[in-house]
Amino acid sequence: MLDLTFACWSYDRVMPLVDGSVQPRGIRLRFLPQEVEETFWRMTRHQEYDAAEMSLSSYLIARDRGYPRITAIPVFMSRAFRHSSVYIHAGSNIRSPEDLVGRRIGVPEYQLTACVWMRGILSDEYGVDPHQVEWFVGGEETPGRVEKLPISLPGDIHLHPVGPAQTLNQMLVEGEIDALIAPRAPSAFMEGDPRVARLFPDYVQAERDYFKRTGIFPIMHVVAIRDDVLEKYPWVAMNLYEAFEKAKQLALQAMTQTAALRVMLPWLHAELARTQELMGHDFWPYGLEPNRKTLETIIRYAHEQGLISRCMAPEDLFAPSTLERFVI
Repeated sequence: MLDLTFACWSYDRVMPLVDGSVQPRGIRLRFLPQEVEETFWRMTRHQEYDAAEMSLSSYLIARDRGYPRITAIPVFMSRAFRHSSVYIHAGSNIRSPEDLVGRRIGVPEYQLTACVWMRGILSDEYGVDPHQVEWFVGGEETPGRVEKLPISLPGDIHLHPVGPAQTLNQMLVEGEIDALIAPRAPSAFMEGDPRVARLFPDYVQAERDYFKRTGIFPIMHVVAIRDDVLEKYPWVAMNLYEAFEKAKQLALQAMTQTAALRVMLPWLHAELARTQELMGHDFWPYGLEPNRKTLETIIRYAHEQGLISRCMAPEDLFAPSTLERFVI
């Protein structure tokens, strides 16, 4: 039995691997539950784990450069629509996405997958080109945040580090930036500060409309394995992929249980039914083909935004063994 460390947040879709309901063939997983920011930092900077949840955009950068030497499997730990992730200063006179042209927008890191997605959506759907914005980067709640992987952007992307004592949350409150794109809601918004609002107040409808038009459910995180592990044990990629797929199916089945609510949502089953009506029964697919358009889109966005030097094919992102199956 091969012991492997695996760092990840405690998602419902990974818990069957933690409690032993699903056992990867030949593998004993040492699960390390962590906040995603810590996992990303330690995996991209130091490759501390055999396998880990990984920011998709940072993985694209690594794949483009050839370092750090990690390879993903088409398992998507996190997905999220991101219209809800755009916050504005209430006094900035921003009434529509188009009003962001020429404005000052904060991002915790330029390479954050949520920010890549939302910049791309703003460009494709509302004509807000990333080159038409002044970007400010730094810690959202704590000063001193830097990019996980160093980036080198084209000269027409205007990126400014915030001051050593500044945070994006406070800058948004005080109107020093006009907007913020971030996967974590700023504390001022969570505390009900009237100076901070969402750009899309009815973000659920905006996101449902986006899916109806595009068929895209944005991917945020992949599962990445260190290349030295795969070189020694090439079978690990497929065995982990199969186990993650089984674990996800068990998590979905648990949500359908009507005898008792699996999570603390009183109308869980009604929301599940609404989601499946719009997005299909398997609304969180793993694998390459069901996600090809989504992957092609974020690859294009990362290239357009200066994060990667070329548009890779989605096939180039994943361990080859996970892209085909034997038949009898």
